[in-house]
Amino acid sequence: MNKNTRTIKVDYLARVEGEGTLYVKISGDQVKDVKLKIFEPPRFFEALLRGRHYSEAPDITARICGICPVAYQMSASHAMEDAFGVQVGGQLRALRRLIYCGEWIESHTLHVFMLHAPDFLGYPDMMHMAQDHPEIIKRALQIKKTGNAIISFLGGRAVHPINVRVGGFYKIPTRQEFTPLLEQLRWGRDAIHESLHWLAQLPFPDFEQDYEFVALRHPTEYPFNEGRLVSNKGLDIAIQDYDNYFIEEHVPYSTALHSRLKERGAYLTGPLARYNLNFDRLSPLAQEAAREAGLDPTCSNPFKSIIVRGVEILYAFDEAIRIIEQYEMPDQPAIELQPRAATGYGCTEAPRGSLYHRYKLNDEGTILDANIIPPTSQNQKCIENDLWHYVAQAAHLPDEQLTWQCEQAIRNYDPCISCSTHFLKLQIERD
Repeated sequence: MNKNTRTIKVDYLARVEGEGTLYVKISGDQVKDVKLKIFEPPRFFEALLRGRHYSEAPDITARICGICPVAYQMSASHAMEDAFGVQVGGQLRALRRLIYCGEWIESHTLHVFMLHAPDFLGYPDMMHMAQDHPEIIKRALQIKKTGNAIISFLGGRAVHPINVRVGGFYKIPTRQEFTPLLEQLRWGRDAIHESLHWLAQLPFPDFEQDYEFVALRHPTEYPFNEGRLVSNKGLDIAIQDYDNYFIEEHVPYSTALHSRLKERGAYLTGPLARYNLNFDRLSPLAQEAAREAGLDPTCSNPFKSIIVRGVEILYAFDEAIRIIEQYEMPDQPAIELQPRAATGYGCTEAPRGSLYHRYKLNDEGTILDANIIPPTSQNQKCIENDLWHYVAQAAHLPDEQLTWQCEQAIRNYDPCISCSTHFLKLQIERD
């Protein structure tokens, strides 16, 4: 190695879900190469589903991720129902939104306060941050606990819930059983509203990009389970048309597939995309809180996604309270289904972004083929693009500071690499 070449290695990229490697090569102040290297062997969930009965898919796919199992259960259930030509409505549909609220609350809160906020304040981890901001962390832990309580209440347990099924639930609560939970939710709504004021004071780098945002959009609701896939650059398709517009590709330096729009390349999915495409679908309280936190109805600074996640937490509390206050117990916990030979498509909004499932079934309801595209694999090209542009404007920084900020830029996406593959170390090479 000559004296003009510098290499930085970080054994573990901390505070993300999973492991892997980032490689950045800089010559002078010019970025020469950026690679997001994913190297874990395939996990074979799609192969594992083949030959299984459709009813097993929600529980099997939930094991893909311990942080957002509800998202996998919901996408699988919607795909099966699409194949069988049925749609879950009424209070069963509302309960699905409610359990999704719980997942957004617990997942977003974990990321915002424990994994991402330390970056902005210069702390190596949440434990060091808690020494100076104990009340912020205590409140965040209680907020997260409330999200877990929703999942546990409706799902049977907080991790890998067991009460979700194709067509609805195995067991549904009475109206009276919601009373203790409602009190917790009202506290949580006030608590995250207060925390948003704190998040708004964090120091944000001046960095904006011309993203193509992709997310579900529903005619009347902020999206969880249903809608059309739209973008700010003209995409507007039914979920059944997903494969006609998106493609996954192998790259030589990674075992993970990179997803792109066939016509335009990289795109961004997740909270920032949902917010930009659906601001008008947020509750009045969430819209007001966003403006109080300094956000406009559109935002193209990925570092401010931490505020957007806070707004989505507030919305999830607000929506959960609305659902419970309007709840009437359905006559049955699930609708009747009749298997048939068909292909079904499902796409829901996981905390980290759009999660697509496709299943081919025979007339007995046996899965013949499965395809699952998680949000992080969709965002990998966009993460690389962000690093190309961000390193270009920050290449003059010392290696230690540049490394820190590269990690922070990756954590803007809250990547759950374990949903597909893993992340390990950061390497920067300078000529």
